[in-house]
Amino acid sequence: MTSSGPQMLAVRHEAEKAAALFPAMLLEAERIAQSVSAGLHGRRRAGPGETFWQHRPYAFGDPVSTIDWRQSARASDRLYVRQNEWEAAAAAYLWRDPSHSLDYASAKDWPTKRRRADVLLTALTILLSQAGERIGLLGDARRPFQGRNAPERMLEALGAEKFDDAKGAPPLASTPAGARIVMASDFYTAPENVDRAVAALAGSGAKGVLLQICDPAEEEFPFEGRVEFRDLESADRLVFGETGSLAGAYKAKFAAHRDALETIAQKNGWSFLAHRTDKPPQTALLALFTALADMRIWQA
Repeated sequence: MTSSGPQMLAVRHEAEKAAALFPAMLLEAERIAQSVSAGLHGRRRAGPGETFWQHRPYAFGDPVSTIDWRQSARASDRLYVRQNEWEAAAAAYLWRDPSHSLDYASAKDWPTKRRRADVLLTALTILLSQAGERIGLLGDARRPFQGRNAPERMLEALGAEKFDDAKGAPPLASTPAGARIVMASDFYTAPENVDRAVAALAGSGAKGVLLQICDPAEEEFPFEGRVEFRDLESADRLVFGETGSLAGAYKAKFAAHRDALETIAQKNGWSFLAHRTDKPPQTALLALFTALADMRIWQA
């Protein structure tokens, strides 16, 4: 065996471990999406949104089932198809923080922030693809995914992303006019980094959602006594003898940081959502899907 043999075996072992998680994550995403989809169907109403129809000329490849025969008969010279708001909109672009900080989970009963983010974005892809939407990765050169295989391809793309702690801040990416964006992260970066990325996207006409995913311990700071904290990105360690005395200052700092993120979203016409990993993912998914629907952005 060559010297690279052990490294190759290690890589294969990691790949097999990741592959073993893939079906479970996809099933979890599908289950969550089905739950939210059922709720959305039950509360559909007339007006803007999924049930708002417009007409456009028939194009080669459009399903025959979408042809509005009554509208086409009025025109006499061409066929028209029905199109809802989701189908008329530009693609949605998703981003998940690739840094190691998302690998934190304070209890074995809760998922890591990375797993929850990947499941939520895959579940969102399921809902969007069911509505005829195209879904891409923000900053990725590949064409957006579309159709039945879109969720699987999204999860594969997220799983293939390399860890990069230097890219913990949202990227300065460009998108087509009218795009919708979802950024999923704990956003443990300087607010100005987030502001810069969001402002650039908003300046090009994109709207979106900042989805902050946190572990309950990060929000509540339940620590007492002597505790050692280790940075997942730098491996730096800090030891405090009486951790409980830090709780007040920590919570104030955490709240101020979240307020800054909300302000960034608001001033750029975006939405801000906070989600904890000990809460049901369906709640976050419904809020995400509803926020994107309410943006009502149409392709130019």
